[in-house]
Amino acid sequence: MKIIFLLFAGIISLFIMTTAFSNDSVSIDTTSGYKKPSNEELKQSLTPLQYSVTQNDDTERPFKNEYWNEKRDGIYVDVVSGEPLFSSTHKFKSGTGWPSFYQPLESANVAEKTDYILIFPRTEVRSKNADSHLGHVFSDGPDPTGLRYCINSASLRFVAKDDLKNEGYDKYSGLFEAK
Repeated sequence: MKIIFLLFAGIISLFIMTTAFSNDSVSIDTTSGYKKPSNEELKQSLTPLQYSVTQNDDTERPFKNEYWNEKRDGIYVDVVSGEPLFSSTHKFKSGTGWPSFYQPLESANVAEKTDYILIFPRTEVRSKNADSHLGHVFSDGPDPTGLRYCINSASLRFVAKDDLKNEGYDKYSGLFEAK
């Protein structure tokens, strides 16, 4: 019993040290003109799950989320800021129960940060301007990138290809013209 306690204490200490001394940070781009809403505004505009995932870095349940099996053409934007993040043209079936993409739609809108929440380092994915927690990226994805952006549906809003123009995302309509 004492050995288990010492092992557990060591793991907790390692977690605290790696988190405290991590040089990684996510900077919010204030040059874009985007101003993130206050926590109170976010609590009013988001569902409890969306708030928990985007603001508290939580993870939704696999296979029990809105977009894990979404097959329509369109783009996925940050549920907080509306930043374009991913496209259905880059989505693939990963079998994980979360929407997975092999690349972002707009790399400039995605920030990566190392986290140590599960003790070993992982690459967290956040939206650039709203600093929303999106999910994680792994190096076990398909060609052409070999990456798997494993993203929480709760951090996304889907904009169908037929709604792109009306919602101000017309520049992405060309992605779906050949289909």
